[in-house]
Amino acid sequence: MTQGRRRALGAVPLLVTVVSLVAGCTDAPPPQLVEPSPTTSEPSTSTPAQPMPIEVVVGVDELEGGFNPHTLADLSPTSSALAGLMLPSVFRPGQDGALQLDTNLMESAEVVPDAEKFTVRYRIKRQASWSDGAPIAAEDFVYLWEQLRSQPGVADPAGYRLIDDVASRQGGKTVDVTFSKPFAGWQTLFNNLLPAHLLRAAPRGWGTVLDDGYPASGGPFAIRQVDLDRGEIILERNDRYWGPPAQSDRIVLRAIDKARQVEALRSGDSHLALFSADAGTVRSLRDLGDQVQMMTVPRPATMEMLLRQDSRALADVKVRRAVLAALDRPALIEAGTGGGPGEQLQAHAQVLAPSEHGYTPTEPAGALPKRPDPAQVERLLTEAGYQRTGGSWIRDGRPLNLVIAAPFEHEGYISIAEASAQQLRAQGIQATVVTPTGDQLFGDMLATDPHSAEAGTSGTVDMAVAPRPAGGDPAATMTSSYGCPGVDPDSEQPLPYNAAGFCDELLQPTIDAALSGRMSFQQASANVESVLWRDAIALPLYQQAQVLALSNEATGVQAGNGFAGPFSTAAQWLGTPAENDGY
Repeated sequence: MTQGRRRALGAVPLLVTVVSLVAGCTDAPPPQLVEPSPTTSEPSTSTPAQPMPIEVVVGVDELEGGFNPHTLADLSPTSSALAGLMLPSVFRPGQDGALQLDTNLMESAEVVPDAEKFTVRYRIKRQASWSDGAPIAAEDFVYLWEQLRSQPGVADPAGYRLIDDVASRQGGKTVDVTFSKPFAGWQTLFNNLLPAHLLRAAPRGWGTVLDDGYPASGGPFAIRQVDLDRGEIILERNDRYWGPPAQSDRIVLRAIDKARQVEALRSGDSHLALFSADAGTVRSLRDLGDQVQMMTVPRPATMEMLLRQDSRALADVKVRRAVLAALDRPALIEAGTGGGPGEQLQAHAQVLAPSEHGYTPTEPAGALPKRPDPAQVERLLTEAGYQRTGGSWIRDGRPLNLVIAAPFEHEGYISIAEASAQQLRAQGIQATVVTPTGDQLFGDMLATDPHSAEAGTSGTVDMAVAPRPAGGDPAATMTSSYGCPGVDPDSEQPLPYNAAGFCDELLQPTIDAALSGRMSFQQASANVESVLWRDAIALPLYQQAQVLALSNEATGVQAGNGFAGPFSTAAQWLGTPAENDGY
C-alpha cells in the first residue's frame, strides 16, 4: 500500500468525529444520505455501431486475368463488366440500341463544319476526373488512338487508323480529332478510355498493362481488391466520381461453378448471376420458379473458326474446303455452348452477329454440309494432290497435319478446338491443339505479316478459334476483320494483320469505300462476304451469350442497352446489408 493511499484511509475517522460533534451541538436532525436517482447514469463512452455496407454479390463463370477491353485476348465477360463500371466512354447505347452522348462525361461531341479535313470536336466536362484526381483529358484520347491504330491483336482498329491527329485545347478539356477521310462511324470511337498518365510509362507495355486491373477509375465504382486465386473481385463506390453516386456501397464478383451458381441464388448468397449456362443449368434455374428472373444477354462477339490461308498446309483453297467438309458444325456449337443460350444465336454471316441490327444470313445455300461429308473430303483432297495412305492424307511424302490454336484462358475456345481436332482425325486429317496465351496468339502468332521475314510464328498456326467483335460500326468491323493492314504513316512500317491473316488487294477498294461511306455497307459486304465464303476463310459458329439470373433481393438490375450488358446499370443496383465487412 502506498503512502498516499494510507493517508486517504487515515482521514476517514477524523471526518466521522467532526460529523458526530456537529450533530451533538444542534437540535437539527442528523443529515440524511441522499441516494442517487435511479435514472442518473455515467455518460457513455461507446460509439454507435456503424451500419453494414450495402452490397450486391454477383455470381460469374470465371474471373480471367487480363482486363483490357480493347484486345482480342481479353475480350471476355470479366473485362466487359469492369469496363462498364469503371471506364468512361464518349457514347453509350440508348434504349433503342442507338449510340447516345454520355452527358455524365461529355459536354458535346460534333463534327466541325467547314473544316479543311473531316474533324470531330469533343468537349469533356471540367469536373470529369480519374479516381486519383487526375483530369480525364485529351491525353487519354491520344493514348487510346496511338495504341489501337498500331498495336497487334486489338479488337477494332480500323476507325483509329483513319485518324491523322488528336489535338489538345483548353487545358486538355477540348479535343480535336482530324481524320484522313470522312468516317461515318466516328461515334463508335473513344469508348472505354484508359488513364494515360498511369499507363503510358508502364514497364510491361500494352499487351499486359491491364493484366491485374485498372490503376484508376473514371466510373461509379473502383477496384478495392482483385483475388483471382480466390475467384473474387471487390468493387467499392468511387467517391471521386462526379456523376450520380452509386446506390450500393459495394459489388462483389464471385466466380463459382454452374451448380453452385444455382445453389447460391436459391440460398440468397448471390443476388444475381451472369454466366454461360449450359442446357442442364438453365433447367435448374427454371426449377427455382419465382425465386429468380431469367433473361438471355447476347455478348458482342461471334465465335468462329479461322482457316489461315497464309499457312503452308492451308494455302490451297481446296484443302480449306475439305477441312470445312470434315467438320461437324452443330457439334462444334454444342461443344462451345453446352446447349446454352448461345446455341440459339447460330451465326451464318461473316461480319454482323446474329443479334445485331441489320443481320441477315449470307451463307450461300449448300456452301457447307450440315454434317461431315467424307465423300466431299476425299474428292477435294484428291484434287489437291493428296492420297489416302494408312489412314492419313499424304502429299509429297508429308501428311496433312493441322495445328489448331485456342487461347488457354478460355475453356470454351479450347473445347471447340479439341472437338474440331477429333472430327478432322476421324476423316484422316491429323490435327494438334495448342493453347498459347491470348496475348501470344492474337498479339504475335496471328498478327505477323505472312510475307515478312518474321512470318515464322504465324506459319505455326493453321487454324484458330477466335472471337469476331460485334457492336461497332459495321464497315469498321469488316475492315478490322478482313481488310489489308496498310502502313503506319509515322514509321512507314506495315501495320499488324487481322486475325484471319486475310488480305485481298482486289477486294480492298470495296472495303475502303464502305469505311469512308462512299459505298453502302450492305452493297460492300455483299461483295466481301461472297469472297470469304468462296475462299473458305472463316467458319462462323455462334454469337456468345450469357444467362442473367436475378433474385428478388436486388433491385435496379437491367439487361443493359445494346451490347452494354447488365453492369452498365450497376450504379442503380440496390442490394442488401453485407453479412460481414471483414474484407
